[in-house]
Amino acid sequence: MTGHDRLYIGGEWVAPAGTGTLTVVSPSTEEVLGAVPEGTEADVDRAVDAARTAFDDPQGWSTWTPQARAEVLERFAVALDASAAATAQAVSSQNGMPIRIAQALESVFPALLLRYYGTLVANRGTEERRDAMFGGTTIVRREPVGVVAAIVPWNFPQALAFVKIAPALAAGCTVVVKPAPETVLDSWVMAEAAQAAGLPPGVLSIVPAGREVGAHLVAHPGVDKVAFTGSSAAGRAIAETCGRLLRPVTLELGGKSAAIVLDDADLTAHSEALFGATLLNNGQTCFLGTRVLAPRSRYAEIVEQVSALASGLVIGDALDPATQIGPLVSARQRDRVETYIAKGLADGARVTAGGGRPADRDRGFFVSPTVFADVDNNHTIAQEEIFGPVLAVIPYTDTDDAVRIANDSDYGLGGSVWSSDPERATAVARRVRTGSIGINSYVNDPVSPFGGVKASGLGREMGPEGLAGYEVLTSIYAAP
Repeated sequence: MTGHDRLYIGGEWVAPAGTGTLTVVSPSTEEVLGAVPEGTEADVDRAVDAARTAFDDPQGWSTWTPQARAEVLERFAVALDASAAATAQAVSSQNGMPIRIAQALESVFPALLLRYYGTLVANRGTEERRDAMFGGTTIVRREPVGVVAAIVPWNFPQALAFVKIAPALAAGCTVVVKPAPETVLDSWVMAEAAQAAGLPPGVLSIVPAGREVGAHLVAHPGVDKVAFTGSSAAGRAIAETCGRLLRPVTLELGGKSAAIVLDDADLTAHSEALFGATLLNNGQTCFLGTRVLAPRSRYAEIVEQVSALASGLVIGDALDPATQIGPLVSARQRDRVETYIAKGLADGARVTAGGGRPADRDRGFFVSPTVFADVDNNHTIAQEEIFGPVLAVIPYTDTDDAVRIANDSDYGLGGSVWSSDPERATAVARRVRTGSIGINSYVNDPVSPFGGVKASGLGREMGPEGLAGYEVLTSIYAAP
């Protein structure tokens, strides 16, 4: 069992203000993995004060040249590279992510983002001069927004932390991170890398805690911006707080995306990509196309193909390299998914794969990949985010009907279009109201903005647009 008794605040390992602990249980074995101190409001206050001091210091992080900050971010990336194996192991052990996915994403993405944003700020200026229409010039300055509260979920705890940390630090902000209680052990790997890289005191602090302490961080008077990834319900509560405070906020929330299979699609040729776009990370991924839209002319065939894909996946311990589907993060999450499966059956849908717990698993929070056929888009399983390995195959009559169904959702985060004709697929993709969509695949790329519309959130992360979210623009008018 891994144990920690200190918090990383202000660049130091400090004793927590309280006596509570957060205990992490393996979703694969149900055994205790470790425990860490549970942060309190007093710990948040200390972390925000340290971030405030580091930001406001006349010689502090916010005043460094972009090139100097980029050098520190490169050292941070090198330190994360050195601890990549430990990061992947910690994440998979805690949330059930198959280790191969953790090795490809969680242990790679953070350093990649640090380098991307470090290079981005180092290669551009902080000021731009414009000829004023009324004479003279205007100097337009990019300045860091200030102290950032970054609230991170458990499903991709490192990748989703660094889509906030990397651009914020590159811009000159300081950051207080609140990890989810389910995935806190990987935060210690992050903190050790930050310390090894020589991040200045207060630039990055980490306070693991639950919702109440997170709400204290969101409303803290020393915070200038909030960046949150999580459920739409929690996002609305955070948005209300930030609205009252007139505080900038980025919200990356839930999804119920559509994977539109056109009548000329060859799913067999794209089976691996289809898996990644619909069932990645045991279905615990916000952008997945969990509504598979199939033409009536090929409906039975596509149901069979999707069902065969789901049934053929290897279910196992998250740390087994052969595993394609691991356990859900907790017993509570498993119960939630099973409730939705029961609801799908009650509404008249037909299970064509899975539908319950795997028979060969007597411990762990496992649910077999499940496929429903005969689903109407009004069914609960087609409208609400399940966050587990459950797919609903919905029939459509023609392309216009497919687009209508895809857009008939409270969400708009991801999606995909599958076709043998990429141009035709792209034309359909342009009609779907969503923040991002893929053609014969779905992959988030660091250079491209990512975020949602409708109940899927506000603002964008990644790409230059993600950096802009941590900057404010100032105009200096100079008379002729």
